[in-house]
Amino acid sequence: MEFSTQSTVSLHRIKSAALAVGVYADGTLTPEAQALDRASQGLITEVVKQDFRGTAGATLTLHRIEGITARRVVLVGLGKAEEYTAAAHAKAERGLAAALSQLSLADAASTLAALPTTNASTLRSRASQAAQAAINAGYRYDATLSKKDDKKTPSGPKKLTLIVARNEAAEAQRGLAEGAAIANGMALTRTLGNLPGNICTPTYLADQAKQLANTYDSIKVQVLERKQIEALKMGSFLSVAKGSAEPPRFIVLHYKPAKAVKAKGKAAQPIVLVGKGITFDAGGISLKPAATMDEMKYDMGGAASVLGTFRAIAELGLEREVVGLIPSCENLPSGTANKPGDVVTSMAGLTIEILNTDAEGRLVLCDALTYAERFKPAAVIDIATLTGACVVALGHVNSGLFSTDDELAQSLLDAGRAAQDPAWRMPLEEAYQEQLKSNFADLANIGGPPAGSVTAACFLSRFTQAYSWAHLDIAGTAWRGGKDKGSTGRPVPLLVHYLLSQQASA
Repeated sequence: MEFSTQSTVSLHRIKSAALAVGVYADGTLTPEAQALDRASQGLITEVVKQDFRGTAGATLTLHRIEGITARRVVLVGLGKAEEYTAAAHAKAERGLAAALSQLSLADAASTLAALPTTNASTLRSRASQAAQAAINAGYRYDATLSKKDDKKTPSGPKKLTLIVARNEAAEAQRGLAEGAAIANGMALTRTLGNLPGNICTPTYLADQAKQLANTYDSIKVQVLERKQIEALKMGSFLSVAKGSAEPPRFIVLHYKPAKAVKAKGKAAQPIVLVGKGITFDAGGISLKPAATMDEMKYDMGGAASVLGTFRAIAELGLEREVVGLIPSCENLPSGTANKPGDVVTSMAGLTIEILNTDAEGRLVLCDALTYAERFKPAAVIDIATLTGACVVALGHVNSGLFSTDDELAQSLLDAGRAAQDPAWRMPLEEAYQEQLKSNFADLANIGGPPAGSVTAACFLSRFTQAYSWAHLDIAGTAWRGGKDKGSTGRPVPLLVHYLLSQQASA
């Protein structure tokens, strides 16, 4: 999709297949809607009184209004004026994008991004949300369908123009570029998540990483195979992989900005993203229930989000060095699989008693977190569909955030709010470590039912003493189940916003 900006004082003269203006829940018209109302001799006011409540995200399309050049006027609900926050704006953009996606248009224009919010969001962030909504609404998964999406199927406008003041055009363009890059990264993440486990294997993920490197000169990729992983003594990661015929892969991505950036201290050190890459999780010997087990193809959501984030930052030309680490394998039951009670040795040298083979994510991540030390990172963030307990705690709204570093945690929380991709900080007190004690190893891989997401994070924290670290548990946010089953692309927006903020502070 193509994005642009336009500055004009005569909205009714804009030539477009569709022109969007906002309406508040009490029927109050935005200044832009008022301009069209005057041009149409009060028609907008009349329609709103009779047929439109202005609920946030609701839309109503009017056709060929006399006095207005645009062929369609799309009224977009903003909700209550006093509650028109950045979140309400994002909802309005999604509503507009959904309405436009049902039409095949050459172009559309929108005034929504120019409208200030009650919590003083920037035009840049609002333009970003407009681009993300437009691209996300046009996303279609057809990789495993025998008939691809027909060209006759409505796909929304080919071009979206934001109507903004002339002196704000540059800021809006920057926001559009950021939003488009984030949405493109989300699309990659969504497709990888939606692919079935027989296609999206560890080798497939490695090939996708190589494809990114072939596309963007700023990305270099190294793929470690079993013998190289063995040489690193990643016994914990390999213990999970040994139950499957699919060979494991340890994927290392390295993003270096095209422009040489002069920085000192932490700003000169890379940020490392670690993504859990279990391409299918049957639970191993501790077999999962059959119902909804198909959704365990999404257990590589962390890995997919790292790849999607790398696509986005390469497209944007981020001026900050970033490393991506993806330990990838399957977790299946077999004669060679881990057994409850087995003891394995991690790359860090710590021994782990495996009490439940379905707590495998932390077993692959701990070795990747140890490997991350070699980069002398400014910060390490791991992203994983780690625990069902996090879904119980936070549902499907917030990702779970755990960190031993208050400053890092706050930066990630701020990034999530700015990106409309929220996280909620969870506790990580030392007292929870007591639940991981083992009579037969340095620690156990589970701590029992109480505070399951917390003890999982506590386990990972034992391998992160050398650097600033945060853990994002995305088990409740990486995908949706039921009739809307599919990958969400989260937390790519949060991660990209965080990396952009670190670029700005470098």
